[in-house]
Amino acid sequence: MKYIELPRRVIVGDGAIHRLRDVIEELGLKGNSLVISDPTTKEIAGDNVRRDIDASIYTTQGTPDSEVERILLEIKRDEIRYLIGVGGGRIIDITKLAAFKAGIPFLSVPTAASHDGITSPQVSIKRSTPISIKAHCPIGVIADTAIIRKAPERLLAAGCADVISNYTAVLDWKLANKEKGEYYGDYAATLAMMSAQIVMHNAEKIMDDISILVEALISSGVAIGIAGSSRPCSGAEHNFSHVLDRICPNPALHGEQCGVGSIMMAYLHEAEWERVRDSLKKVKAPINAKELGIEDNYIVEALTKAHKIRDRYTILRDGLSREKAIELAKITGVIE
Repeated sequence: MKYIELPRRVIVGDGAIHRLRDVIEELGLKGNSLVISDPTTKEIAGDNVRRDIDASIYTTQGTPDSEVERILLEIKRDEIRYLIGVGGGRIIDITKLAAFKAGIPFLSVPTAASHDGITSPQVSIKRSTPISIKAHCPIGVIADTAIIRKAPERLLAAGCADVISNYTAVLDWKLANKEKGEYYGDYAATLAMMSAQIVMHNAEKIMDDISILVEALISSGVAIGIAGSSRPCSGAEHNFSHVLDRICPNPALHGEQCGVGSIMMAYLHEAEWERVRDSLKKVKAPINAKELGIEDNYIVEALTKAHKIRDRYTILRDGLSREKAIELAKITGVIE
């Protein structure tokens, strides 16, 4: 038996944030609420949300784990009945994990579109060893494109890259089904692949119509909810990114690393790797180590270790030798 959990309300568009009070009433949310933001997103939207719904606000500044514990104390002290995460991926993940641990619902109000955590039940926490935790998806998502459009272009490009990387994640999932008999969900896989294809098809105009990206990220998160795991949106390219997070002194953004990883994994799949690369270039996302700001040796090391990062069968199978990793990275132009 599989448990599918999806948001009950999703609103996307300019001015969507002004519908927040209506969404709260439609969802039957009552009692005290707590807005979670950071110093930047507090100014962008957090304070306005707090005033509009007469909520308390908590501003994060420490590590995700420490912030979650502090939020849990506030939830208990003030008898908080639901949370509202107002911010980027880090804030949404902190809110998601705190709500999960407290056993209360939360609303997702993204101020940037940098990865699919907007709607997914997954939480990515960067510790000395980055981990992924399955929590619950938001009960509602309010994505105001007028706010998201003002986010730094780099964050939007990283969001595009994260969606594009679904392309190789789905290919890995199909491979695992074919070679290992792993469960493969057609609906979730199709939804994730469609999101990637739409972003690639609209790469040249996506920055002018940011709703395309936002809807693709939301669809990716829904695909994860339907699959019951991150499989449709996370394959070898994500494992590659997770290793970079561990070994690099200054890793790039999650979506950026996944995008570059997807170029190489698409090549191994004998798929449209040049289309992946060209789409990333069109949205101004990195396509090589230099643009990531990561030294070549870390790229090679991550390729040789990515198959060990989690128990998930991918195109890397039993791993790449250093020689094969160098060859792959050079052929695809990721390193010189």
